[in-house]
Amino acid sequence: MAGVVDAGVLRAHLVAVRLAGEVATSREDSLRSYRLFAARDPRVLIGIDPQRPWKQPELLALMAEKCGVSADPRHTSGPDVIDPELTVAALDAFAGRVRDVARRGAPVLFGTGHPGRLLGFYAGLADALSAVGCEVLTPAQGRCVDILTRFGLRTHRLDYVRGVALVREPGAERPGCEPGVHSHSPLPVRVALEAAAEAGGPLPELVIGDHGWVCGAGQLGFEAIGLGDVDDPALFVGEAEGAVSVAVPVDDGVRSVYYRPLTRYVLKRACLSQ
Repeated sequence: MAGVVDAGVLRAHLVAVRLAGEVATSREDSLRSYRLFAARDPRVLIGIDPQRPWKQPELLALMAEKCGVSADPRHTSGPDVIDPELTVAALDAFAGRVRDVARRGAPVLFGTGHPGRLLGFYAGLADALSAVGCEVLTPAQGRCVDILTRFGLRTHRLDYVRGVALVREPGAERPGCEPGVHSHSPLPVRVALEAAAEAGGPLPELVIGDHGWVCGAGQLGFEAIGLGDVDDPALFVGEAEGAVSVAVPVDDGVRSVYYRPLTRYVLKRACLSQ
């Protein structure tokens, strides 16, 4: 996968490393997430406040349309699937948003709840946007955020690595080192955006990330784009309702090196390749 990839090569790569095609996320996990979203469980809403009720059959139909999962409710077990054609099409739309913000030289904010996997993908985009004059924002660095986890309420610290926001448990890592912790919470992006506003700006014209970073920012009215797995229906509901501009269906838990061709593809399509 050396060099810049085209769409055909990218589709083959997605399937080969299970970023799309048959993925590691199980059908059981996906259906459980859809049930919880329909019940408006905040752990699965991750910052989205749906405009209308979403029942599980509607969510399944939406995820079949947006991601390519089976629309058959009788299919209840085994590995889930993502249609690589839908992934590539969404990456094209994602790249279009990146190209637009690059042309304006507008400020951007990056954040991830999957720093161990996706940090490199976002950092490559941040480097490219910074190189063409976009300000990569880092508001509220070091600020504490109380996040509800499966172990109860835990205090985390907001940090930035290569321009990408993430959260850490205080004392667990040295500042500026990776990785941070896995988080779905929208609280970090709310804290970051509030800090940017309190400082008098600038505010991001585009937020790029995943999980609560995309959903939380989109719900507040900021343009937001990002990656979503098949058990993260909030991003795709947000896209369907207009809160999220682009949601890219992709497995968000494979080896970090496997996302490098996606970075190269987006940069090529955004006319930012070196």
